[in-house]
Amino acid sequence: MKKTTELPAQEVSQNGSRRTFLKGAAIAAGSAAAAGAATLGFPMVAKAQGPITMRWQSTWPSKDIFHEYALDFAKKVNDMTGGDLKIEVLPAGAVVPAFGLLDAVSKGTLDGGHGVFVYHYGKQTAVALWGSSPAFGMDANMLLSWHKYGGGKALLEKAYSAINANIVSFPYGPMATQALGWFKKPITKPDDFKGLKFRTVGISIDLFQGLGAAVTALPGGEIVPAMDRGLIDAAEFNNASSDRLLGFADVSKVCMLQSYHQNAESFEITFNKTKYDALPAKLKVIIENAVEAASADLSWKAIHRYSQDYIELQVKDKVRFYKTPDSVLRKQLQVFDQVAAKKSAENPIFKEIVESQRKFADRAVKWDLDTNVRREMAYNHYFGKPAPKKS
Repeated sequence: MKKTTELPAQEVSQNGSRRTFLKGAAIAAGSAAAAGAATLGFPMVAKAQGPITMRWQSTWPSKDIFHEYALDFAKKVNDMTGGDLKIEVLPAGAVVPAFGLLDAVSKGTLDGGHGVFVYHYGKQTAVALWGSSPAFGMDANMLLSWHKYGGGKALLEKAYSAINANIVSFPYGPMATQALGWFKKPITKPDDFKGLKFRTVGISIDLFQGLGAAVTALPGGEIVPAMDRGLIDAAEFNNASSDRLLGFADVSKVCMLQSYHQNAESFEITFNKTKYDALPAKLKVIIENAVEAASADLSWKAIHRYSQDYIELQVKDKVRFYKTPDSVLRKQLQVFDQVAAKKSAENPIFKEIVESQRKFADRAVKWDLDTNVRREMAYNHYFGKPAPKKS
């Protein structure tokens, strides 16, 4: 039998205390180790911050391809952020009327929106230069180039700052040259506009007034009903797809193609500045890149869809298309010069933008005309009808 040595009572008390301390230390160390293991090997059991959500509105009816463009942009952002930012887009009128978008975003009633600059013409005439002018011969893609690389971005911020608009604006989505409009009969000369009740927006209001028309500004969804009720005689909107979906062919069978009133327009994505500035830097970078990705995709989709609907309008809807006479186009340029001079005298920012665009266009349009081959020869070579045989 193993002999044991009995310790003195004081030593037993000390050893007992030591064992209690060591046991407690071991438990604490084990807990710390377990916590460390959880940190390294397992997810934290904590409530994660949810995604940032934004409520937007477009200025377009839900059936318009323009609203589809707004949804396309939102999807790109939602996908690229992995759900960290979720944008929901409502159609025109869901929260505010189409022309009320700028105020709603600026005040924070909406977090953002999708529209066009010309809808803000009544608040700041200068921003319409991103949409409704001859743009000194530039097309919409050139205008976006001027915006990003030619000083346009700083000028746009200046224009919005002058009216205390609390927004961040991203121009994107170059538009094709817009039609002169839909009429009861073909336009053959500038005087045909005299007394005509006509719908347009932006600087085009002044331009068509200069041609003699009585102009009314209406958002897209209100145009066809106004024509149907005889409130206006004629109108322009944008493109074959939008015009067809909005029902222009139901109230007119004559469309005049080519015009200088809106040959360089783009869309606008807006964010409430307070909400945008609060976003993490990573999300801001994603948004900026999503804007450019959506811009390219929009222009490609437009070519595909507009060309299809251009044929449908002729074949199914029996619309007759006519080229706008050169006399009307020349008159548009003359009138715009007068309008630009007047607006420049009234608004120094307008003048500054006009001068900046003109300087950029002088070299950009010259380069384009000298460099790019015209498409007519190749198109006629492959698709043109053969000349009649001589007898």
